[in-house]
Amino acid sequence: MKQIVPQDNWPESWKLSHQYDRLEIHGNERKSGYSYAWQNRRRHTLALINKVARPGEKILDVAAAQGNFSLTLAELGYEVTWNDLREDLSGYVEAKREHGIVHYAPGNIFDMDFHESFDLVLIAEIIEHVAHPDAFLQKIAALVKPGGYIVMTSPNGEYFRNSLPKFSNCPDVSSFEDLQFKPDGDGHIFLLHLDEIHELSARASLSVREIRLFTNPLTAGHMKLDAALKHLPKAAIETIEHLSSSLPLPLSKKLHTAAAVLLQRSQG
Repeated sequence: MKQIVPQDNWPESWKLSHQYDRLEIHGNERKSGYSYAWQNRRRHTLALINKVARPGEKILDVAAAQGNFSLTLAELGYEVTWNDLREDLSGYVEAKREHGIVHYAPGNIFDMDFHESFDLVLIAEIIEHVAHPDAFLQKIAALVKPGGYIVMTSPNGEYFRNSLPKFSNCPDVSSFEDLQFKPDGDGHIFLLHLDEIHELSARASLSVREIRLFTNPLTAGHMKLDAALKHLPKAAIETIEHLSSSLPLPLSKKLHTAAAVLLQRSQG
């Protein structure tokens, strides 16, 4: 994708998006936990997509923001549809597009219908921003072809520093509706636990094919460890991340901040 130069007359949403681009794709990834965490998420997300989808297949990227996954997938040969609430960001994404097919479908995904189903839907860092994750997952499942796939990433609710409520423990989630759809960490409502991922997936007629837990407190820059990332060699940081991913599940789900999930819609 193209690296575009910021302009004074850009809308504020473009300027903010470019700041994220500097952290995610154009900046020095050794500078912060955010950058390392994003690189980890990117690696696991693309690995899951490439595992089940072939170039040429249709992918919907929901709440895709500045489009870094959308553009990467288009460059890999997928036919991508970008979606986000902020319609003005479509111009920013198109300005970065170098090659590949990207369609633009801005709007609230809850209110949208498409003429055809998708081979795969990507929902990266979204489900924690909605007050009704059960209804959200059912909506996403309806957009996927029978036998098709969903790749979901989200903060891990079982991470030992998580203080947000568990969705299944809230009898009336409507009180959270005014908090949803905020495009930053302050908008997190629920962080799903592993048992909830299985339960909500089953309700949506989805099968959990794989769950990956990743990004430990060091690579997330938590607990004042962000400063250490500036001094540790990249190889050492990657080794620590690799070793932590090999821990037994009871430890891994407490230590890792993030999850990537591969879901499949039933054939029926």
